[in-house]
Order: sequence, then structure tokens, then C-alpha cells
Amino acid sequence: MTDNAEPAVSLTELTASFTELYGNAPEGIWAAPGRVNLIGEYTDFNDGFVMPLALPHTARAAVARRTDGQLRLHSTDVPGGVVSLRVDELAPHSGHGWAAYPAGVVWALREAGHPVTGADIQLTSTVPVGAGLSSSAALEVVTAFALNDLFQLGLSAPEIAVLGQRAENAFVGVPCGVMDQMASACCTEGHALYLDTRDLAQRQVPFDLAAHGLQLLVVDTRVKHALGDGAYAERRAGCEAGARALGIGTLRDLPYEGLGAALETLAAAGEDESVVRYVRHVVSDNHRVEQVIALLDAGDVRAAGPVLNEGHVSLRDDLRVSCPELDLVVSSANAAGALGARMTGGGFGGSAVVLVEEAMADTVAKAVTEAFTSAGHAAPGVFPAVPSAGALRVAPAA
Repeated sequence: MTDNAEPAVSLTELTASFTELYGNAPEGIWAAPGRVNLIGEYTDFNDGFVMPLALPHTARAAVARRTDGQLRLHSTDVPGGVVSLRVDELAPHSGHGWAAYPAGVVWALREAGHPVTGADIQLTSTVPVGAGLSSSAALEVVTAFALNDLFQLGLSAPEIAVLGQRAENAFVGVPCGVMDQMASACCTEGHALYLDTRDLAQRQVPFDLAAHGLQLLVVDTRVKHALGDGAYAERRAGCEAGARALGIGTLRDLPYEGLGAALETLAAAGEDESVVRYVRHVVSDNHRVEQVIALLDAGDVRAAGPVLNEGHVSLRDDLRVSCPELDLVVSSANAAGALGARMTGGGFGGSAVVLVEEAMADTVAKAVTEAFTSAGHAAPGVFPAVPSAGALRVAPAA
């Protein structure tokens, strides 16, 4: 197995690089993690339940304030020079590539009335890009946390997460829910985050798998299929159409016990079969989150494995956001003795999670890797998901 959570650039190196780039030292360095979602997919924009945990992989930002209205952005991970923008000229859907994520945060803060007068920012990240592990949310949250501290805005972690979501929705143009930003901002070490995305009520659920002799593996397929372009928005629109047809605000308002009757209503009304499938997935996945929470609370963690498998089948067959590589992870892991597995994130590539007995982790990882080789795929990245802390200031120590 691999583990690319170790910083590729040390804090000392990041400070030196910032100083060389901008001509002065940063006022601080902040970190915000990527996340993996244990259960509850495509539910967050339906006001539903999710259960992510933060990873040790982080985006880090060295930042200094400016008072002249200039925003300068640089990434150690992306070829190219400094991106220079004017804070009073930031506008949604104006491009800027990777820089749109931190720039969108500055725009969202200013739109909300916060006096951000400019900044020099250098970013570096160990969150795998395109792996469905929220590399973009990590960039948004680390930028917002830094500016919140430096400009003394007084925002709470959930408020920062909502601003990050607004940046991605309105500025970048991705209609995501709030799960990724909430996970990056609010998770705590050793816990999974049980989040109600309707009112942002949250509970930190102890997630010490080692105490149960278990491990949760993340398998990064290292592929991203173009089919995913626009598919997220299409599924969101389909879910909203289903809610309208049922006369409810969001699919969260449909209880699991009423799912069968609701599906019959949709079919009788002539709704597109895709809408019927999307409704079935969202309502049943909300139920699966509640099942997993109950199992964790009862200490019966192993029994969550079959629920993960059910979640994957629903994502594959009802939501249709899986792909051959993700299906191969799930099938080969389960054949090698895993307790359960499912794709995680937006799909069409990216990553899967695999629940295994700790003693079987290497065996399962090897089996998945060999299955990829036999199928002619490049080797996946496999690493343990260690429940880690949310965003924080890392230098100087808060």
C-alpha cells in the first residue's frame, strides 16, 4: 500500500518559497484536509445525511494580507507563475483554472460583506486531484480559514464551509452540496462526521477501526472519465424534478417507509425512469447512513460492510455514476475477503472505500492491484483512511 499523506513540501520550505516569491514572509500557514465519504452519496444537495471523515492529506496555504486590493495566487503543484487578480474585479464564471477556487472564496467573503482587502497566497496540496477526495474543497476551506484569521472576521467553521460551497456553486459553477466543505472544516481526529445537510447539525462519531481490528482502505483508481462532465448537474436536476413531482421540498422529506408508494406515484405520473432511479437511490442512501450510524453506535462495525455493498449497487444501477474500474475495485476486494466496499465521491472514476479486517488489508490491496493489472489498467493507489483533524493553523501554532 502507498500513503501519500506526508507533506510534499515542508512548512519551512513553504515559508522560504513564499518569501522568495513575494518578497516578504507569510503571516501564517494553514491546512485543510481532503475527505473520504463513508456512506451517503448525492444526498447532500437533497438536504440529506452524509458521513465523511477527513483524511491526513491536506491543502496548505501560506498567506499574508494586502491592503491594495490585489490578490496574488500561486501553487507549487501547478506549472505556471503567479495569478494576479483585483479583488474588486472578481466575477463568477470568469475562469482562472485552479485559481478560481481560492479566488471564489475571496469573492464570496466580499459578497457577504467581509472586508478582505487583498492577499498573497501560496498553496500546496497532498490531496490527490481527480480522486473524488475533495481537493477543491480543501483549497476553498484553507483559503477561507486563513483569511478569517488574518482579517479577524469571526466566522465559525460551519460558516466558513457554507462560504466555500458558495464559492464553488456561484463562482466556479459546480452545483455541489455542502458535505465536502463541512468535512474539511469541521471533522475531528479519530471521528467520522454525521452531518444533517438541511440544518448543518453534526455529531462527531468515534471511528477507531483499529480498536475493532479493522481498517478502511481508500483505493484511488487514478481514472476520471469524461462522462462525468455535466452528469452531476443532470442528477441534481433529476432529483429536484422528482421532489417537485411528489409535491415535497426536497427528497429528504420522503421517508424511507414511503419510498415504494412514491416510486409508484412517479411511474404513474409518467416521470422519466431516470428520475425514478435517482429518487430510489437518494432515499435509500439516506436510510443507509442511518443504518451505519446505528451500527457504529452499537459497536457492530463489521455489519456496516454489507451496507457499503448495497450503497455501491445503488450508485451503480440507480444513479449510474460508477465505472468499470470502480466496479472492479468492489468486486475484487470482496472476492479477496473484504467486509464491504463502495465507490465514494462523484463517481465516473475517482476512489472507492473498502472495509477490511486489519490482518487482511495487504492481501485485499494486493488482490485489487492484481485485478487492475490483469484488466490492463494502471495500478491504483491504495492507502488507509485515517480519520484526521479538520482545518487549522499550523504555523505559527495557533
